[in-house]
Amino acid sequence: MPLRPIPRLSRHLAALLLTACALGAGAARAADDYAEVQRLQGAGQTQEALDLADKYIAAHPRDPQMRFIKANVLGRTGKPDEAQAILLQLTRDYPELAEPWNNLAVLYAGRGQLGQAREALQNALRIQPDYATALENLGDVQAREALQSLQRARQHGAGDPKLPAKIEALQGQWADTPRPAQ
Repeated sequence: MPLRPIPRLSRHLAALLLTACALGAGAARAADDYAEVQRLQGAGQTQEALDLADKYIAAHPRDPQMRFIKANVLGRTGKPDEAQAILLQLTRDYPELAEPWNNLAVLYAGRGQLGQAREALQNALRIQPDYATALENLGDVQAREALQSLQRARQHGAGDPKLPAKIEALQGQWADTPRPAQ
């Protein structure tokens, strides 16, 4: 089961943006820029997407939404270290937002750092206990950790005759599921 990053921040960010934008025109322009960066990235124009995001961020350096979008673009295009740095900074600048923690967890899990992924998801859930995506991702991380423990038990000669079936059942969870785009 792949972990699911989220492409946008939630209602918490919407409240921040409404407070930050002077009036409706500023918010509409920001929404257009967000959509354009995502459109460019989806069209395979990654550099153009990053250039537009950088231009926007230069004019609005504390804008959490564009920084979040940029991190997602970077993560999906093979630059997880840069994405991680942005997401970590977002967790410091906006500790009330759960979404950066979720997307950090996706990056960590993609690298096999399941303990860090679990911790990031637990941070997201401390902020927003009903965050369904983080709950689902936490279940996936815990299942992967369980699989690793069972595989280690087999390597060390555990004698439970049910062990192979347990391992096979957990491995089957990921057999037909593509890995998430970072």
